[in-house]
Amino acid sequence: MNTNYAGFWLRLVAIIIDGIIIGVAQSFIFVPILAALGLGFANSVETMDLSDPDQAAGMMASVMALMGGYWILSLTIQILYSTLMESSKLQATVGKLALGLKVTDLQGNKLDFVKALVRNLCKIISNFTLLIGYIMAGFTEKKQALHDMIASTLVLKKN
Repeated sequence: MNTNYAGFWLRLVAIIIDGIIIGVAQSFIFVPILAALGLGFANSVETMDLSDPDQAAGMMASVMALMGGYWILSLTIQILYSTLMESSKLQATVGKLALGLKVTDLQGNKLDFVKALVRNLCKIISNFTLLIGYIMAGFTEKKQALHDMIASTLVLKKN
């Protein structure tokens, strides 16, 4: 089995590349939606009396609901992108492909969809640890981040 583990810095660059790709893709989804919502929202703000606590609270609730919806949709896109790419025959996202990396199980086999999904859902935990879950990849024997340890996966340099 390939034991040429991908280190922290390679993985960070791959995350940045993927972040740019996902950001561009999301802009094609979110900009038209936000534009449509913004026009309707702008019209309703003109008729609101923001000195009325009930109307101000309603506006804040609308903004928070919009932000929550954006976060959930954004997270879903990120998880699906990574899961579909890593469980494909490519075994990597575009960022990882660009750097010659691939994601495998502990035996070096291709991930199935469920294993890739578990790995990518566990990235939420790595995020909630103030990114320490990602930084761990720089200090563990097999260069595994927290989500890799939980999902029993590796990120390897291709031979």
